[in-house]
Amino acid sequence: MVQYSKMRDDLLETLCSLADREYQQTAWVEHNYPPGILYDSFDEAVHFLYDDTILAENPDAAIGVIIQDEKEARLIEAVCSAINQVFEASGTQASDQEYINSSKWTDVVEAASLALQAMKNHSVSK
Repeated sequence: MVQYSKMRDDLLETLCSLADREYQQTAWVEHNYPPGILYDSFDEAVHFLYDDTILAENPDAAIGVIIQDEKEARLIEAVCSAINQVFEASGTQASDQEYINSSKWTDVVEAASLALQAMKNHSVSK
């Protein structure tokens, strides 16, 4: 159980966008959004993880609030670490196209995929 299930849903949506290269190309680069989405970008994911929550800074502090346990904290930590490596390689002012073409981007997609799958399975089992 988490205190803010809506924020957890937002986290899962963020992970979903970070895990899906096709979505990134279509929505973030081509600005062709699926029904119900008015706008999305890599910046939106970064704001959620780094600015709107404490997840990037201290995922352990979000246990019981947005995430369920230490395992999920480590998964989110891995996602943020991968994003940080992209920022180190490409800077913080690159375009979404430049980010997703970065040699480090695969690490973001893989970390987000692992976190998303584990957190979805965890939500179902609890």
